[in-house]
Amino acid sequence: MSTEHTKLVVIGGGPGGYAAAFLAADMGMETTLVDMEPNPGGVCLYRGCIPSKALLHAAKILSEARDAKEIGIDFGEPKIDIDKVRAWKNKVVSQMTGGLGVLSKQRKINFIQGRATFVSSDAINIKKTTGEEITLTFDTAILATGSTPVTLPFAPSSPRILDSTTALNMEDIPEKLLVVGGGYIGLELGTVYCELGSTVSIVETMPVLLPGVDRDLGVILENRMKKHFSAIKTNTKVNKMEEIKDGIRVTFQDKDGNLSTEDYNKVLVSIGRKPNSKNLGLENTKVTVTPRGFVEVNPQRRTTDPKIYAIGDIAGDPMLAHKASHEGRVAVEAIAGHKVAFEPQAIPAVVFTDPEIAWCGITETEATAQGRNVKVIKFPWAASGRAVTLNRTDGLTKMLIDPETERILGVSICGVGAGEMIAEGVLAVEMGAVVSDLKLSIHPHPTLSETVMETAETFFGLSTHIYRPKKA
Repeated sequence: MSTEHTKLVVIGGGPGGYAAAFLAADMGMETTLVDMEPNPGGVCLYRGCIPSKALLHAAKILSEARDAKEIGIDFGEPKIDIDKVRAWKNKVVSQMTGGLGVLSKQRKINFIQGRATFVSSDAINIKKTTGEEITLTFDTAILATGSTPVTLPFAPSSPRILDSTTALNMEDIPEKLLVVGGGYIGLELGTVYCELGSTVSIVETMPVLLPGVDRDLGVILENRMKKHFSAIKTNTKVNKMEEIKDGIRVTFQDKDGNLSTEDYNKVLVSIGRKPNSKNLGLENTKVTVTPRGFVEVNPQRRTTDPKIYAIGDIAGDPMLAHKASHEGRVAVEAIAGHKVAFEPQAIPAVVFTDPEIAWCGITETEATAQGRNVKVIKFPWAASGRAVTLNRTDGLTKMLIDPETERILGVSICGVGAGEMIAEGVLAVEMGAVVSDLKLSIHPHPTLSETVMETAETFFGLSTHIYRPKKA
């Protein structure tokens, strides 16, 4: 077994890991990146964000074609070639991961395809996919190993039981699909399968879908989903699954304890993700792991082992790719000796359903739980000219304002394109903008972005397109 040395080793090539490795190389650090895939990208590019959004785009086309009937355009019944859809999704993944491979080589990063485990606080063992093993010593390491889907212990071992990874393989379109879990992953993938032809049902243990999301936003999405999904079972848990001849028999228990069963061709389990902190040899280091499996880090993302940093899903919630990327940059700058800290005021979150839901900063649900005094202002998209022209008035833009300073504390949007619009809210919260800043910023007409400006105007009772005078 050979021994090599590197200044910095990044373990995990996802959005956090490759962002860290690329920045480190750009700053002149000798950098090694270790990952099991042939190119950087991680779960996000190979089995998550990118392939799911590619399929959601296909679903959106089908949805818009169907909705076009309302404005006098009928395309007829769509003909779906699932093999071509799958091939297109795979092409997107290949193009992006291949591009990252090129960028890695251009930066002269030592990319090693293999699995790394710590043997000490300054050395890892790497089992390459070729079968070769090496010991790599390092000055500093960044741990970016991501997360994996949580499974149901009683679910049978069957190809008919899908998780967020296998669901994206899109092997077929089942006639009846049950989605277990009403969070964003389940709703996004449920939307894809529904538009591609499956009869989709959702089951969620909580009283509502998207628990934690403000209800005035969540109910807009839920009302649209009720039109397209076969059933939405809330306050219901799955007690049992058993494989039968042509599918999976599922036993449900409602809030009153009543049991019922139903058969499905396939079941998608999407009940959350857990950090990949096991089997990394962390017991051979000074790294501290919490009972939930997260690695403890300080504001610079340094662990309790001074030579090891951790970023992304393994470093704690929220498990979001853009949060990981930002953490990766903070960690590298800290390693370089810069005075930095991971202290975001607004980490945006987006649910890429139809309509989309996006938010940043504090939400109304969080403000209520904290007993925080905030002024909530809203602008319904029924008053937006652009929303009317799109035949999509099922939207809402809202802000949370500090009533004393008039500072913008949070922005939430539900509607088509909400994910693209939320960045303005992020900037406003991070910059400490007051509501007048958005009111006085001229927004282009006619656009959905105008709803942000008019929401701000509503705070003063001066919105042009809704009559809501400010109370004395």
